[in-house]
Amino acid sequence: MTSSRNAATHNGVHYFKQGWTLISLSGIRRFVILPLAVNIILMGGAFWWLFTKLGEWIPAMMSRVPGWLSWLDYLIWPVAVISVVLVFSYFFSTIANLIAAPFSGLLSEQLEARLTGKAPPDTGIWDIMKDLPRIMKREWQKLAYYIPRALVLFALYFIPVIGQTAAPVMWFLFSAWMVVIQYCDYPFDNHKVSFADMRRSLGKNRIDNMQFGALVSLFTMIPVLNLVILPVAVCGATAMWCDRYRSVYVRNNLDINPTRG
Repeated sequence: MTSSRNAATHNGVHYFKQGWTLISLSGIRRFVILPLAVNIILMGGAFWWLFTKLGEWIPAMMSRVPGWLSWLDYLIWPVAVISVVLVFSYFFSTIANLIAAPFSGLLSEQLEARLTGKAPPDTGIWDIMKDLPRIMKREWQKLAYYIPRALVLFALYFIPVIGQTAAPVMWFLFSAWMVVIQYCDYPFDNHKVSFADMRRSLGKNRIDNMQFGALVSLFTMIPVLNLVILPVAVCGATAMWCDRYRSVYVRNNLDINPTRG
């Protein structure tokens, strides 16, 4: 684990890179398999379907560009493609995260024990089943936070000019923030930290956290790499929790909020 003295010097890029290393740790790899399998099946199929539909959707979006902006088609067209892929990738990664949430929480829990030198909890299928109501409630909290904001941003796409210029940038920034919330939530929730408290804590390091979220968002749009990004993001977010936030909620590094039960 990174020392607390050096944690403040590590930005979001560091934790993203660390996630790629942590998924291959001995004893951790077996907890990577289930969230990885969920992501491969869902994201692989979803992106195959997306690329069969882009030929229909992009011309429809371009038809909304005012005639006086037709000279900017060569710039607006790639922005339109990126916008579709970004919205699509975040939508299906959200579904994958919802399905894989119990396994992602388990991966985060086991990795935290490894990084902090604690004995890993002996968690079985029954323990996961008992935690399902709490885990699903937390996932719905994230959706309740996400949906109204996403609908506002989605509506901007139908406004001429703004929909082809500002909306994609705003959507990417919002997606990066939601990625931070999504993946950092696993270690926070394992320690029963409320959703509101987690958001406030993450907001104190917003720039560094947004770097992490932006990188995960970018890799979610890249075929093949997006198939493995889910466990990578969970591991990177868990390392960030251990370095930056754990001491705030776990007194003297002793669990006052047990991760299971």
